[in-house]
Amino acid sequence: MKSRGEALRDYVLRRVLLMIPTFIGITFVTFLLCQFVPGGPIDQMRLQLAGAGGSGEAGGGGGAGPRAQFTIPEGQLQQLNEYYGFDKPLPIAYGTWLLQTVQLNLGQSFRYNEPVIEVIAERLPVSIYYGIVTTIFIFGICIPLGILKAIRHRTVVDNLTSVLIFTGYAIPGFALGAVLVNLLGVQIQIFPLGGFQSQGAENLGMFAKFTDIVWHSVLPLIAYLTGAFAVETMLMKNSLMENMSADYVRTALAKGLSWRRAVFVHALRNSLIPMATSIGGLLGIFLTGSLLIERVFDIQGVGLLAFEAIQSRDYPVVMGFLVISSVVMMLGNLISDLAVAFVDPRVRFE
Repeated sequence: MKSRGEALRDYVLRRVLLMIPTFIGITFVTFLLCQFVPGGPIDQMRLQLAGAGGSGEAGGGGGAGPRAQFTIPEGQLQQLNEYYGFDKPLPIAYGTWLLQTVQLNLGQSFRYNEPVIEVIAERLPVSIYYGIVTTIFIFGICIPLGILKAIRHRTVVDNLTSVLIFTGYAIPGFALGAVLVNLLGVQIQIFPLGGFQSQGAENLGMFAKFTDIVWHSVLPLIAYLTGAFAVETMLMKNSLMENMSADYVRTALAKGLSWRRAVFVHALRNSLIPMATSIGGLLGIFLTGSLLIERVFDIQGVGLLAFEAIQSRDYPVVMGFLVISSVVMMLGNLISDLAVAFVDPRVRFE
């Protein structure tokens, strides 16, 4: 019979090994799509040359002759295919990319002409900042609020907070962000219009720089949190109410255990199990955030970088983002399972 520690070790090892084929499947499908989706760097070069040819034709008044000189010669086209790695068969191209990825080489960005890992690293601190702050607010406010709503069920406090959180849930975060920017940024001019910090903030002192970042974060955080509040709060409330009416709580009360201890010790621990399942999913916020909110507030995060890479067909950045996000999400699912096992002693790693 294995001990719980040995069973946990074997379970984590199995899950990590299972991540390998999952990672290969995710990246191969995306790599395949990137190879066949039109609009890559060579196609964009053709469009730019065609545009230049069109302007030259308009200026010279000629026919099709001036446009033909802007086509890419066959020799240069072959060199471009070799440079971008489009000349290799698909299995060899994917195998080469996978080998480089294992060596932490995510390639060179077509758009920025810099290593992908450096391009992502420049945007990552902003996404991590908003991810950490959002997670702290979600668990720091939603859990106590859900407990309060469960204890004060059908009272004025419960009804009033339900109206507020469901109103926020019904309003998309990016739409609320646009309203807040227009109202509090343009008209009243209390908060900045966007960005992560003010221009020249690097020359400020430590406290002034921290205050500036916090001031820029108020409106984006409100937009980030509106939807998550309703889901997590109601999940906590419904789970606690279900456990408060369970047989083991009534039995504990019948044996003389105080109501406070029965609720806040026994029922509350079991009620945290559904909340633990969402811990891993919140790790995605550290990377993707919300694309539309980042666009509204001009937050240069990783989510906006990935969207711009898809638009510009910057495939190395797309694949690099996919590598990091898929690994983070798989680790997040593992962390969620471990958190559930920590909260629920009935879970066995068999």
